Amino acid sequence: QVQLVESGGGLVQAGGSLRLSCAASERTFSSYAMGWFRQAPGKLCQFVAATTWSGSNTYIAYYADSVKGRFTVSRDIAKNAMYLQMNSLKPEDTAVYYCAAAPSLQPTQRTVPTNYNYWGQGTQVTVSS
Repeated sequence: QVQLVESGGGLVQAGGSLRLSCAASERTFSSYAMGWFRQAPGKLCQFVAATTWSGSNTYIAYYADSVKGRFTVSRDIAKNAMYLQMNSLKPEDTAVYYCAAAPSLQPTQRTVPTNYNYWGQGTQVTVSS
């Protein structure tokens, strides 16, 4: 069974950094589109960042405007993993962060949660002011 497992969440002060990891159970994920989403209490699931396969072991990264310049998404093919480096964290970044995967996505599909087939269990990120 395909699994995604997130880790790396925690409590950090505003301005601090955290690095989230998402481990995929199958090597086939290397060609999948993968994304990060977050959900704060009482709010809808929100797109954070995504990577799509562009061939030759390269990926294209996309970001929500709210995190652009602060967050960096990356993939490690050898480890079947995706990472989200979060810098200059703000209290409004507080949420449960989820990684997700889909076999392929068009550019207009990558920000929509329902287009992803596989989801991790989530990891809590709390940013104190």
